[in-house]
Amino acid sequence: MNNNHDVHEGHAHKHSIACGHTKIRHDDHIDYVHNGHLHHEHNGHWDECTIPVNENNPADCSEISCGCNHDEDCGHEMVPHGDHMDYLVNGRLHHVHGDHCDDHGPVEIVKITSS
Repeated sequence: MNNNHDVHEGHAHKHSIACGHTKIRHDDHIDYVHNGHLHHEHNGHWDECTIPVNENNPADCSEISCGCNHDEDCGHEMVPHGDHMDYLVNGRLHHVHGDHCDDHGPVEIVKITSS
């Protein structure tokens, strides 16, 4: 196991491509955004993942005007990023920083289309 995830204990929901949760491509797998967590099935259990802070997803102050006062009722999903939580807005991570948001970079949303 690497430092980007831990085992998520007691996870009753069985995620699937069709379960309806937002799906993010992360490293070599797909994570499911669920109640402020990123879940990934691994060897019979669910891993708790985090988007790492890196060149693609920095944790710098990079002020943007997104027009949303992010909070738990704003409609944007929370995603763990490094040692903090960001909000997922149109495929990008937004981090509340004082009176503005910082852009913490893109994530790849996986869209599943029916055949």
